[in-house]
Amino acid sequence: MEAEGKKHCLKCLIREMDKDAYFQNLHDYIAGLDEDIKADGELYEDRLAVCKQCDMLQEGMCRACGCFVELRAVIRVNGCPYDKW
Repeated sequence: MEAEGKKHCLKCLIREMDKDAYFQNLHDYIAGLDEDIKADGELYEDRLAVCKQCDMLQEGMCRACGCFVELRAVIRVNGCPYDKW
């Protein structure tokens, strides 16, 4: 994948990637998901609001399961490991 003239390594570990490029790649991935599997916008935002209040949220990741909460929340069939949503 190429963005703004920069190539993204498809076989890199997180620690080897530029932090900004990694998170941009994550957001691009979310934006490119098939709409049939995505939660609607209101549900997605409601889920993120719950996560923002949770003590297990740290730097965008859930310490309970290790996921990036934005990625877990955008998939309609996913749930919170603590059943908060």
